Amino acid sequence: MDIKNLSEARTNLLSGITVALALVPEAIAFALVAHVHPLVGLYAAFMVSLITSLFGGRPGMISGATGALAVVMVALVVTHGVEYLFATVVLMGVLQILFGLAKFGKFIRMVPHPVMLGFVNGLAIVIFLAQMGHFKVTAPDGTTSWMQGTPLYTMLGLIALTMMIIYFLPKLTTAIPSTLAAIATVSALVIFAGIDTKTVGDLASIKGGLPSFHLPDVPLSFDTLKIIFPYGLILAGIGLIESLLTLNLIDDMTQTRGKPNRTCVGQGVANVVTGFFGGMGGCAMIGQSMINVTNGAVKNLSGIAASLFLLSFILFASHWIEMIPLAALIGLMFVVSEKTFEWGSFRLFGKVPHADLLVVITVAAVTVMTDLAIAVIVGVIISALVFAWQHAKNIEVHVTTEEHGWKVYDLHGSLFFASTQNFIALFSPQDDPVEVVIDFKNARVKDHSALEAIDLLAARYTQRGKKLHLRHLSPDCLELLNKAKGMIEVNVLEDPLYHPADNRLG
Repeated sequence: MDIKNLSEARTNLLSGITVALALVPEAIAFALVAHVHPLVGLYAAFMVSLITSLFGGRPGMISGATGALAVVMVALVVTHGVEYLFATVVLMGVLQILFGLAKFGKFIRMVPHPVMLGFVNGLAIVIFLAQMGHFKVTAPDGTTSWMQGTPLYTMLGLIALTMMIIYFLPKLTTAIPSTLAAIATVSALVIFAGIDTKTVGDLASIKGGLPSFHLPDVPLSFDTLKIIFPYGLILAGIGLIESLLTLNLIDDMTQTRGKPNRTCVGQGVANVVTGFFGGMGGCAMIGQSMINVTNGAVKNLSGIAASLFLLSFILFASHWIEMIPLAALIGLMFVVSEKTFEWGSFRLFGKVPHADLLVVITVAAVTVMTDLAIAVIVGVIISALVFAWQHAKNIEVHVTTEEHGWKVYDLHGSLFFASTQNFIALFSPQDDPVEVVIDFKNARVKDHSALEAIDLLAARYTQRGKKLHLRHLSPDCLELLNKAKGMIEVNVLEDPLYHPADNRLG
């Protein structure tokens, strides 16, 4: 192994340790959100991270238990119990595998850039807000309140120290990832100086054994399927959307290209296995993925290392990991939030269309208020409607008259559902001569609504004893027209650039 490969392996291993440390409080927190034991979240983080790193399609991407999935799981667990959750996670994985095998992952490339910007900014805000829960204390009677006084100032000071180390250490040396150095330094300070502050152990104990194979204890019946299928479908969709968008983000950051379909299959396999080994399932984690990528770790080794270090924490080092101050991990996530947010999006005002800005803001807001899947769907719908509206307005005709008196409408633009009304309004059957031509050389017929519009226009000319001709229809347009049934017969003129297509509309 040459020096470059050794350096690369070292970078990925050290980043794996950092990511593993960051996974612990996240996995515990998401398990508590889903109303399951913390080890259910930790086991999921270990198994999903390991399997997606081995078989997934995006090196450097970290997967594990996530909040987006946890908030959906809680209703299922509260209503039917954790065994139904395990069965749902298996079904979720099967659906994701089918999605990948059908090669649907490529459709993530259709997500517009404004949606991606909104997704990134929304998740940055979510990561930041998720840390606020650590600033609360629980009283003996179960009530919670915001931390105050010395405990608050202590935590803020440790957070500030963590962030300073992360930001400024790279200016001195890059021998060790600044994130790992910050966690180690602040942890050592707290432990050896005896500083009283919240630690990982205050969340829950992470001590446990190896995950064991366990068939979900649910009836194998259609009634069970009716319960778990809706949850499995929603979880599969959320998991794939979050993972594929994170893949896109890492692609942009690293100027490389992941494999969306392989990512879907890898995530599905991971969730199937996790469901059979007592885990809550998972998907890509943008926070941990950003830690990894910014550390320069873009190989599968980093994810494998993170999962194995996490397992070693559970088996052998739980006592030491539980001593890590939460402030160090909060500071790390604050830095991740700041680096994830696209600050350049503020410079877009006045430089891009208002509709694109609306999409960015809407997706970010919906991500914060609801969840990522809904936000992305809303953003894509808005973008699609804006696109349709803009193209609907861009249809026009240039009118000329040929030597033998035929009137020619040279159509420009796309004829589809949103532009049909504008298309019809371009013609004047009552004022036109007996022979009228529509030239489609610079236009395209896109859908059935377009065929219906042509049919309606032909009917208007026929009612007045006039004949409508179609010229320069492309092969794809002809295919659409040939599929239409019950259409009024219209002559399609022979043209040297196209095959003869007389009487094809019928």
